[in-house]
Amino acid sequence: MTTAKNPDFDSFKGLFNEKEFVYRHLGSDEAHQAVMLSAIGYNDMASFIDDTVPEPVRLHKELDLPLAMSEHAALAKLRAMADNITVNKSYIGQGYAPVRMPAVIQRNVLENPGWYTAYTPYQAEISQGRLEALLNFQQVCIDLTGLEFAGASLLDEATAAAEAMAMSKRVSKSKSNTFFVDERVYPQTLDVIQTRAKYFGWDVVVGDFETAKSGDYFGALFQYVGKEGDVQDLTEVIAEVKKNKTYVSVASDIMSLVLLKSPAAMGADVALGSTQRFGIPMGFGGPHAAYFTFLDKAKRSAPGRIIGVSKDAQGNTALRMALQTREQHIRREKANSNICTSQVLLANLAGMYAVYHGPEGIKRIATRIHAIATAFADVIKNESASELRVVHDQFFDTVLVDCGSEQLATQIFENADNVGYNLWRVGDTKISVAFSETSDAADFNVLTQLFVNKAHDLPTEARVSLSSDHLRTDDILTHPVFNSHHTEHEMLRYLKSLEDKDLAMNRSMIPLGSCTMKLNATSEMLPITWPEFANVHPFAPRDQVTGYIEMIDSLQDQLKAITGFDDISMQPNSGASGEYAGLLAIRRYHESLGENDRNICLIPKSAHGTNPATAMMMGMQVVVVNTDDNGNVDIDDLTAKCEQHSKNLGALMITYPSTHGVFEEGIRKICDLIHSHGGQVYMDGANMNAQVAIMQPAEVGADVLHMNLHKTFCIPHGGGGPGMGPIGMKSHLAPFKSSHVISPVFNAPKDCSAVSAAPYGSASILPISWMYIAMMGRDGLLEATEVALLNANYIAHQLKDDYPVLYTGKNGKVAHECIIDIRPLKDDTGISESDIAKRLMDYGFHAPTMSFPVAGTLMIEPTESESKEELDRFIDALKAIKAEAMKVKSGENGWSREDNPLVNAPHTASMITAEDWSHPYSRDEAAFPLPYVRAHKFWPTVARVDDAYGDKNLMCSCPGIENYM
Repeated sequence: MTTAKNPDFDSFKGLFNEKEFVYRHLGSDEAHQAVMLSAIGYNDMASFIDDTVPEPVRLHKELDLPLAMSEHAALAKLRAMADNITVNKSYIGQGYAPVRMPAVIQRNVLENPGWYTAYTPYQAEISQGRLEALLNFQQVCIDLTGLEFAGASLLDEATAAAEAMAMSKRVSKSKSNTFFVDERVYPQTLDVIQTRAKYFGWDVVVGDFETAKSGDYFGALFQYVGKEGDVQDLTEVIAEVKKNKTYVSVASDIMSLVLLKSPAAMGADVALGSTQRFGIPMGFGGPHAAYFTFLDKAKRSAPGRIIGVSKDAQGNTALRMALQTREQHIRREKANSNICTSQVLLANLAGMYAVYHGPEGIKRIATRIHAIATAFADVIKNESASELRVVHDQFFDTVLVDCGSEQLATQIFENADNVGYNLWRVGDTKISVAFSETSDAADFNVLTQLFVNKAHDLPTEARVSLSSDHLRTDDILTHPVFNSHHTEHEMLRYLKSLEDKDLAMNRSMIPLGSCTMKLNATSEMLPITWPEFANVHPFAPRDQVTGYIEMIDSLQDQLKAITGFDDISMQPNSGASGEYAGLLAIRRYHESLGENDRNICLIPKSAHGTNPATAMMMGMQVVVVNTDDNGNVDIDDLTAKCEQHSKNLGALMITYPSTHGVFEEGIRKICDLIHSHGGQVYMDGANMNAQVAIMQPAEVGADVLHMNLHKTFCIPHGGGGPGMGPIGMKSHLAPFKSSHVISPVFNAPKDCSAVSAAPYGSASILPISWMYIAMMGRDGLLEATEVALLNANYIAHQLKDDYPVLYTGKNGKVAHECIIDIRPLKDDTGISESDIAKRLMDYGFHAPTMSFPVAGTLMIEPTESESKEELDRFIDALKAIKAEAMKVKSGENGWSREDNPLVNAPHTASMITAEDWSHPYSRDEAAFPLPYVRAHKFWPTVARVDDAYGDKNLMCSCPGIENYM
């Protein structure tokens, strides 16, 4: 354990040690920090910070936050908030349902750092476990929807529907500018669609099937099952609208598709929805993985990530992220979407739910849900003397009951609340009852008592009331993976086998620049599985969730104190969603002033990669601003472009510190310049780990900022999500934050439509950030930032003689990350940044961010959580790799450019143990290049993956089991 240099055992303050967590979070103690400071030429932290952070941005005051709390004290405080949450039995429905997460999945995936601390699988060779899990998820989605391709998850059902609208415009051959939305869609879905459509310049028509058939639309969205629970065959209406070249998307309940005819069978081009029902708690709205399936011909236009099957250098089956040239940081404003963070951890949970239950188990659950709903409807129908009426004959899980009078509806609704059941009120006289996986005989007894004043028992026989015309006849989940792991020990071993294929933070540091892979402490993670935070519906009555709102308000206050902003919106459920919400507030602000034509967005070359795509989605024109030789914004170029576009200047999107890893001294001047031309400053918070307690973005001139809670504030990456991207706003932008059509957000105007499906985004993971801030406290947050800056500068200093540091700021210092330039080494030796990235796997490390933001470079961010020992091991690895590259140059021991341990990396165990070894380097040199590696060896399970093969032979479903033999 890392401890303070001089422990205080002479006072009760010292013995209680409320600051103990700070020293568990920080990787180095004062003694190690002193050694690192000395190595880069400093005697103390204060002088180092003075030389690193420009004086004009320094805060020079303490944050208005309490001091650090111990882990048990913070948990106790959060427990008190949780005690003010009432977890009623939820029969609300509306896209969210209670579930049972299998305990073996909860313990071994959700609560396992081997899964939740992994990074997005850009380095496929050390990501095969989660790639296989994601492929399982894609296979589930393909099977249930019947379409040919599936993505590896989107953020939520509402944003997936908005992405379907945008995709429809890209691929449709219709000249129309209008999108049709079925009046049966969930209100929150329509809310998000209308937000997106406005700034793309598209019209939205909401109507019935006849309206759909008679209009001219580039795309159409239908709901299957409808918001009232009705099941309708869409075959005929889809065929009719397709005659007008309309591209058709169907939002489908994933559990209903186990029984119902698939969207593909009805003619859909796209199917989408939430996989929350596959074992993922409601969590007051998220996080949940949305699914998105589509036809083969649309694969290059689809949003989000796709996992594909390829081969490695040894000819073995290997998985990878396919078609990466579609990624938003590569295509910038031409990207299909700005989506960066997906919901990988949640997709893995949903996929594993299907693996665990298998086709028989899934069908049993779906049939049980429907049969209980049918039995309930039968009770209502059999009360012939009652004024109650079941509205829809065909339903899956939701029974809509017309109570005949407002008085009776109110009485039933209130009585249900009194006995701990939440129903859904539909108009004055109607109540819907949405059954779920957790519904049982006791619930049936209570619900029938509530409606007909007599408790009924479940009948002996389970009846399926759906018409045979609605039922699917094809088999699902036939792949062996869904038919092999149904005992506890088989499932446990399968999960462990996948975990062992991945390199995550529980094995070694992941030094990814711009990604802030830091400690996600166990105490921060514990509350997310507490029933009070996990099992609440996002549309539960507000008097039941006072503790939840208290926690969210408290986190907002913490973030206001840290950033200096006047208001916070917690709705964006990813960093990219936060970018969108920030620009949305700016556009709404300009519109309120009658300046609708302020649509120019200035974006420096040093900005974060998703920024241009986000600006495009907001209907803005991107104008790129040059950077100078030091990586700073070129003030002359910025000034010229401000003057050129003054009348139409809407915003500047700037990342601070920049993606080049430097603090720009001119940030105040930059903000003032934008404001002088009537624009607003959006600051990207990707690099906030260099800011906290040292500067405040609002104080230096930013008008709005998104905060990646999955970076600076410790929500784990989970292999590529979940994330949260709340935005901070100055007072003039605060009136334009997004509200919610069903559950209005406090202090948000009703006419400000939503950016996410739930009012507070992925609320159930917010306790992680609350715990982090509470346990670090005012002074601990400052120490974290100081150590993050120190660690980055220590690495830059130790590597500079072997690898040039591309950009530096004040006094030759970097911020929280540094970019090392591999191009000179490649020119000299033929060894590329990719070769170094793959060779690092042999040393037991994940590579830094490769070729972003500058091609031919590696961007390193160590964070404050890594120890000096770990930093030194990483430095030693890169130095050893440089020495290996020089051997290639000299041809020492016969090492050629075509055959050396770098171009052949990574080396698998099967490669090392093969009978035939014809390389000029030894097996030991390949597998154990440094003494440390021998004792802590991590073996990649596949050799270097062939990206080109995977794209030319794109396959995103599970290959036959023989491919893994």
